Amino acid sequence: MDRTKFSFNVPERLIAQQPTAHRGQSRLMLLERSSGAISHHSVMNLPQLLSSGSVLVFNNSKVRKARLKARTETGTVVEFLLVKKVLDTIWHVLVHHSKRRKPGSRYIFAEGLIGTLGDKIDEAYRLLSFDKPISDEWLDRHGHLPLPPYIKRPDTQTDVERYQTVYADKLGSAAAPTAGLHFSRHLLNELRACGMETAFITLHVGTGTFLPVRTQEIEEHRMHEECFFIDHTAAAAVERAKSSGRAVVAVGTTSVRTLESAWKNGGLMRGEGSTSLFMYPGYRFQLVDALFTNFHMPESTLLMLVSAFAGREFILQAYDEAIRAEYRFFSYGDAMLIV
Repeated sequence: MDRTKFSFNVPERLIAQQPTAHRGQSRLMLLERSSGAISHHSVMNLPQLLSSGSVLVFNNSKVRKARLKARTETGTVVEFLLVKKVLDTIWHVLVHHSKRRKPGSRYIFAEGLIGTLGDKIDEAYRLLSFDKPISDEWLDRHGHLPLPPYIKRPDTQTDVERYQTVYADKLGSAAAPTAGLHFSRHLLNELRACGMETAFITLHVGTGTFLPVRTQEIEEHRMHEECFFIDHTAAAAVERAKSSGRAVVAVGTTSVRTLESAWKNGGLMRGEGSTSLFMYPGYRFQLVDALFTNFHMPESTLLMLVSAFAGREFILQAYDEAIRAEYRFFSYGDAMLIV
């Protein structure tokens, strides 16, 4: 399928540059797959839009301050994004103007830390070796939150709180699982009070999910592998819901990919795993019954995933309606519930 079938034009004014004043204040578009109906609500209406007994599955990965600046020995400033730790001193990274950076080049980071650039891993990632391990405390002091490039401003103290879910617990992501940014502790409590269950899984978000699809035919695109973990409590909650006919609601595309990858022979695997699952129209969902998600970029794997779940034409119709109604788009934007 040609990737241009997932194109649309969003006015720049609709690309959210800031979060709402308070979590849960965003608008929510409801898509009903059975009828093709589209209606407009608020995220705060979510407890009334879901069936009692539904299990909402959240990704509790926490975002690292993974964006770093260094200088070359001649003084040029270069930006890096730490994506995945390989060993204590070796990382997979994205580096600005990667083609200009030669293997063996040395970079000076904060506190005199030295990094040496290695070979390409693939078309996107490089190896970066440090002369000593990087601690989480060092990253907190010197790193920046990896806001996506369509947010055209530096990160601020507000982002330290708001580009992180309230339930973030397991440090390891290079980007936020943004659907979860809408949920306040009050909303989570209200969902539980209305008879919903919550379950927490972990998928550490790399940048592979967000890298553009460069192949003309989407079937030729290959996703980068991401690691996940599912504990017994979450797995048992999902299995109970499925066996009793209650809805499994994935909060975010990362939760979808984890659940669908881990569902085997009528059960959800426990423990560590990894996935490079690429979901596009034609994929048959095994586990997920409903999806809460943000509005995604044109020609992205995320847009292809939601198109697989609800149908490409229905999704593009909904996006046209969102633009007409001036919804806010992307990471800090409004949300969509597909049932």
